[in-house]
Amino acid sequence: MDTDKRRSNTGYGNKILNMALIALMTAFLCVVSPFSIQLPGQVPISLSFMMLYLTVYLLGGVKGTVCCVLYLLIGLIGLPVFSNFGSGIGKLAGPTGGYLIGYIFLAAVCGAALYIGKGRLWVYIIGMVLGGMVAYLFGTLWFMYSMQTGLKYTLGACVFPFIPFDIAKIAATALLGPILKKLLCRIDGLDGVIAYLRPQKPKSA
Repeated sequence: MDTDKRRSNTGYGNKILNMALIALMTAFLCVVSPFSIQLPGQVPISLSFMMLYLTVYLLGGVKGTVCCVLYLLIGLIGLPVFSNFGSGIGKLAGPTGGYLIGYIFLAAVCGAALYIGKGRLWVYIIGMVLGGMVAYLFGTLWFMYSMQTGLKYTLGACVFPFIPFDIAKIAATALLGPILKKLLCRIDGLDGVIAYLRPQKPKSA
């Protein structure tokens, strides 16, 4: 009985902790992503990629993708969480909206790399590169369609100028990710605290 009760409490604590971590990382995405630097052209530089890389590395593919979807939904309903404090359906349907939708594919690819590589960092680095390429592919095709531009112009305006920054983001994630994950693992003890604080049913006489 006591063992079953502890398992129930631990499961409850894990659910609360997972929801708290998803909410926290989604909030970080919403706070960081609007700050961007506008280069010549339509696509700005932001830290969204790096935040997504870190989110998936810390929480895993499923929860990381959930954070990404929540972030997009928050922007869709009108909160200014997209680059340059944009929001709404107009931003998602606009020329750079494909890159926003591409975030979902980026998170999914990174999550798959994390799962296949069993958390090995070098595999995740490959996943970040591939995930970024998939996001760029989706965004570039949508930009070409919406703006009626050619491939050469689109690559020059929306892809090539950002490659050095993306390499820096991947490198920063590779450095910060393991450190943050170790810090995150230290809060595993919160499960017990949450379980302890859970309201207990009075024992029947």
